[in-house]
Amino acid sequence: MLLLATGDTIAHSYDAVRPGVASGAEVLRVLPPGAVAADVVAEDVMAEPSWDMSPSTMLELARRARSAILERGFDGVVITHGTDVLEETAYLVDLLAGRAAEQGAIVLTGAVRSLDELSPDGPRNLASSLVAAADGALRGAGAVVCVNDEIHAARWVTKVDATSIAAFSSAPFPVLGRVVGGRVETLSAPPHRPPAFSGDPASDVALIKTYPGIDPVLLTALVDAGAQGVVLEGTGLGNVPVGLFTTIAELTEWGIPVVVASRCRTGAVPLEEMRLGTGLAAGVGAIGARGLAPSKARCALMVALGTGGIDAVRDWFGRL
Repeated sequence: MLLLATGDTIAHSYDAVRPGVASGAEVLRVLPPGAVAADVVAEDVMAEPSWDMSPSTMLELARRARSAILERGFDGVVITHGTDVLEETAYLVDLLAGRAAEQGAIVLTGAVRSLDELSPDGPRNLASSLVAAADGALRGAGAVVCVNDEIHAARWVTKVDATSIAAFSSAPFPVLGRVVGGRVETLSAPPHRPPAFSGDPASDVALIKTYPGIDPVLLTALVDAGAQGVVLEGTGLGNVPVGLFTTIAELTEWGIPVVVASRCRTGAVPLEEMRLGTGLAAGVGAIGARGLAPSKARCALMVALGTGGIDAVRDWFGRL
């Protein structure tokens, strides 16, 4: 078993006597004896705080997790991570896992409470994640998030509470399982696996929250600054202000894909198949996010851009 440790809250101590960040090996020593039966190799990964994690660091974690299983022979990988953007990194790891998802489990976890707080949740989350990664029940499920003894699919999980140890939810989708008595109890089937990828993912993809009266120049300014693709967070069933349509059409003609997600939960329905009066941006070239949350649609577009031009991106999203 490989542990990739990025520091953050699960490894932090704010104690006045011994403040600092514990290494992966040190965090493992906090676990009670016998909590994990598998042999664990800990490797520390230099990373920014979760709320400021760069796409390059996320991509590095995804590549290292995949390589650990396919090339280094590990049966599973656990990644400790700050909770702020844990769901984005988890989904990017999932999208890039490829054949590694069939050969081993990839589990991400974190903590809301630091190591020196009363009843820290980090040690329990790490112990449960190591148990989950060692359990063959998760092979084929892709990357998952294990917190509070619950196992969430990377595609569905969302951070919903900044202070509770029950910080993550997959609702309205079910949790995949729970860690009970030192093993994984499976509760539901995972989402279907994402399409295969090729090439190198793009790291410069913009995410814009739309609002009534938004100025289209915001889109072109980001593209002028180097954005290779744009995700728009719309409303309802893939709705964005009509004032953006001309710019969306222009960007599409220039080969810059524009993906429309929604701030609401939506089904995995193509944008052009939304009911009459919604999803109108499909008519000017926008691509639907297939029910993904905007932040995860950004991760998906990063990967899709590695498959080729705008037609390849459209095809990849159509199979997502």
